[in-house]
Amino acid sequence: MEQFTARIDPGREKEHAVQQTKFSCEENQLEFLSNYKEYGFKDKSAMVRASLNLLCEKLEAQKLRESADLYAEIYSDDSELKILTDSAAQGWPE
Repeated sequence: MEQFTARIDPGREKEHAVQQTKFSCEENQLEFLSNYKEYGFKDKSAMVRASLNLLCEKLEAQKLRESADLYAEIYSDDSELKILTDSAAQGWPE
C-alpha cells in the first residue's frame, strides 16, 4: 500500500488555511488517481477533494432517506398521530 498526500489548493479555498493529510491507497486506487487529467482534474488532490465532496453528499442523502423512512414507519404505526395530522390538515386546500 502506498501513501498519497492531498493538499488543499489555497486559490480555491481562500477562507481556509492550506491543509495536508496523508493516507494509504491500494494500487488500483493509485492507478485511478494517476488518470486525473482524463477526468478533467488539474491534479490528484483536486480529484480527491471532488471525490470526498461526492461521498459526503451521498452519505448525507442516505441519512436523510433513512430518517424519512423512520418517520414514515412511525407514522404508519401510530393511529393517534394520523388522527392528529388529519385534524391539523382540516381547512387546508388539497
